[in-house]
Amino acid sequence: MIPMQFISQYVKHPRSVGAVLPSSPQLTQQMVASINFDIAQCIVEYGPGTGVFTDQLIQKKRENTLLLVFENNEKFHRILQQKYEGIKNVHIIYDSAEHVSRYLRKYGFTNADYIVSGLPFASLPKEVSEQILTETRKVLGTEGEFITFQYTKFKQKYFKTFFSDIEINKVILNMPPAFVFKCTR
Repeated sequence: MIPMQFISQYVKHPRSVGAVLPSSPQLTQQMVASINFDIAQCIVEYGPGTGVFTDQLIQKKRENTLLLVFENNEKFHRILQQKYEGIKNVHIIYDSAEHVSRYLRKYGFTNADYIVSGLPFASLPKEVSEQILTETRKVLGTEGEFITFQYTKFKQKYFKTFFSDIEINKVILNMPPAFVFKCTR
């Protein structure tokens, strides 16, 4: 059922839904591998779709760690609301990641320890990408990490304008294969 929802949303919103299928277990594992769940106080997720990464973040985080999940696709937002309703310190936000600092303040934080992103920066409008990455850099703590994946390395140079250090890992067992970018200030 979920793959059909992904396909239909991709067809309706190809610029904001960057995948036809949910991410593989291998990509999911690579996306959360560097997160130190023992010390993370605040984790943010952008563009979770149906929640493949969200599932892992919820399973691994401490109960008192805040998880803010940003989804601006109405259908995916409804799915996430139903799926995660009532889980302590998990907030599903129907808004753009451009407004991350506003929501961090609302929940008593100025910085996030980790930001995990499934956003398709290759297809987002340039001004939206720029605003999201500017905000992301601003709200990451000094030791914070921005972790995203893309299907090509096309945006590597662009990410480098926001982050001084980028580590890239290729995940072949995903449809299509993907590159995980671990970015720090």
